[in-house]
Amino acid sequence: METAMGALTVDHEPEQGWDDLVRLWKEKDAPEGYKVEIIEGIVTVSPSPSWDHNSTASIIQRRLFAVIPEEWHIFQTQEAAVPGRMGLYIPDLMVAAEEDRPAPGELFPASRAKLVVEITSRGNANHDRIAKTHGYAQAGVPLYLLLDAWHSGRPTATLYGEPEGGTFRVLQSVEYGGKLTLPPPFDLTIDTAEFPVS
Repeated sequence: METAMGALTVDHEPEQGWDDLVRLWKEKDAPEGYKVEIIEGIVTVSPSPSWDHNSTASIIQRRLFAVIPEEWHIFQTQEAAVPGRMGLYIPDLMVAAEEDRPAPGELFPASRAKLVVEITSRGNANHDRIAKTHGYAQAGVPLYLLLDAWHSGRPTATLYGEPEGGTFRVLQSVEYGGKLTLPPPFDLTIDTAEFPVS
């Protein structure tokens, strides 16, 4: 293993296919609280997030529970597979409908998510800003909310949507302190002034 961008990466053969990477991901024995993902074909192990990171996730989750249907869930540890980008992400929050439950043994396709939320950490923010943005767009995730407390010293919330051709359109971007609105089916205004900043 080697250190890369604040996370550990597991060496693998460049010619490894998707099935081999998923097998390696399933077999990875990470310490409790650590997040194991596949990002652009590399199995990555990230340390447990900070208090502020978890607090932000908690705030968003409470707001979302007030507006989603009963048969929808909010997950913090559900994988979202994007095989076309050699990615298997664990979003900080993901909204998915019960009817989209994967079959036993099947990975959850990111394309079935209603919304994904990533909250950057200092050590691996570029994963969320670049690799995951492209991955979620390629998968056709309808809404991607990126909460970036480490954005050039100016914490920023950016809502991406309307994925087409593997890219998102920026629907709204505000510095922390401003308000951001999730469109239907959420119809939720989020006050980013509530988010802690380290």
